[in-house]
Amino acid sequence: MHTSPSDVPADSADRADRADDVLALARLATRRGAVREMLGWLARRTGGPALLVGDTGRVLAGPGGEHDPAAARLAVGAAAEAAVELHRRGAASAVLGGGEGPPVHLIALDTGPRTYLAVVGPDDPHCGTLLADAARTLALCWRLEQSERARRRIESAEEHSREAVLHLLMVGSVPAAQRIAGALRPALPAVVQMYVIECPHARRREIVRRIDREAGGGAWIVPCPVRPNHVLALVPPEPGPGPGAQGGPAPLDLLIARLVPECRVGVSAAVALRDTPTAYEQAIHALAVARNAPERRAGFGGDVDVTVLAGPEGYVWASELLAPCLRYAPARRADPGPQELLGTLGSWLSFGGAASRHLKIHRNTLAARMRHLDELLGVEVSRSLAAQSAAWLALRLHTAPQAAAARAQASPGHTATLDAVLGTPAAGAWARAQLRPLEQAGPTAGLETIRTWLRADARLPAAATALGISLPGARKRLTRAEDVLGRSLLTAPSAKYELWLAMRALGSL
Repeated sequence: MHTSPSDVPADSADRADRADDVLALARLATRRGAVREMLGWLARRTGGPALLVGDTGRVLAGPGGEHDPAAARLAVGAAAEAAVELHRRGAASAVLGGGEGPPVHLIALDTGPRTYLAVVGPDDPHCGTLLADAARTLALCWRLEQSERARRRIESAEEHSREAVLHLLMVGSVPAAQRIAGALRPALPAVVQMYVIECPHARRREIVRRIDREAGGGAWIVPCPVRPNHVLALVPPEPGPGPGAQGGPAPLDLLIARLVPECRVGVSAAVALRDTPTAYEQAIHALAVARNAPERRAGFGGDVDVTVLAGPEGYVWASELLAPCLRYAPARRADPGPQELLGTLGSWLSFGGAASRHLKIHRNTLAARMRHLDELLGVEVSRSLAAQSAAWLALRLHTAPQAAAARAQASPGHTATLDAVLGTPAAGAWARAQLRPLEQAGPTAGLETIRTWLRADARLPAAATALGISLPGARKRLTRAEDVLGRSLLTAPSAKYELWLAMRALGSL
């Protein structure tokens, strides 16, 4: 004998419907954005808007999809008032409203801060049972989503703190950097190597985790705040006689290159922690070589120390060049002072327009500061490579440890010029050493190519025109010159300032 639907007891049909509802909620709980998905399902199932509301009446979550704005505002207002009233009563669930407004079904979720599931004006007669079943699954999904948000906030805060440590090291505030790093771990080593790892931006976080795992938690790793495809790592120097000597473990840069074939790694020499800016510059130069190296990694093999150009004459000249900026008194308290302006100048010389990301300022603010620096210094630093090279050298000499003592010993009223600084025998020897690799290279990567590029203020289109070749051809020549020099030319920080100074010292420009 067959049973028709009308013969099935009502409570059996209700139990079947309830089981289907619980199963549907369980399936939705596995989806991305589960809370929003379940609220949307409840709205469709009950015929009324479904919301999560806090005990202060703040709407915490709602369903996705398009809604009538007027009806949505009405539902939000009714749910907010009902949640506040239910919290005042201290009850776990209730049906409030009615009369002129729509009825609101509420049930408290089992979460930390009191949160209510509210359905406004439902058509379903079994809404109470449905909400009770949904509340259990929703509470779990809501706690998971809240935990994930908290994890992302903590991760973001730690990332910004690590970035702040790197920034402090780059501007010379080593004690402050060490204090913050000591709280975050690992502590900063006294001697470091800088790794600049070029990698796909989309995989940067994954690569950071792999590097940290391979380094055993001993590396200080920071996604680069300036370039989205760079990761920076401060690593204790490799022990022993050499990388992977006598069958020992391979150094970290080789492990990175092997594990992540998309990566290119530039490694600085071992330097004192206070010389982190120098290590970064060295690693960028090494990265320029690593891009074309078969093993996809390279260590720095050159020298960026320009204190050979110092001496009393150099320190006096640097002080005189920067004096207008050092003596500057801002008209308003909020305006940048001398040290902030010098920091802006140094960042711009290193990163160009990307300095706005390094300094965390708007690009219009950066442009305004550079115009102000042009006026203070009396030269077009923002446009002229000659002025940029002079300012770059002046900043290097001004911040050298022995600069203050040398300035104090200078004769009163003594003045100096850049030509005098570059005219010493030591400067000549330094310049010849800088240019020797180019003299030994072929014509497509030699002195004339670099000289033409520098005369064009390091602007590639103008250099290509002067050389009578295409823009890609000019770029290829400079890439070859990077390999010859072992230095970065096309990516900041660039060796263009040293090359300009070297050619000026030898009278080649």
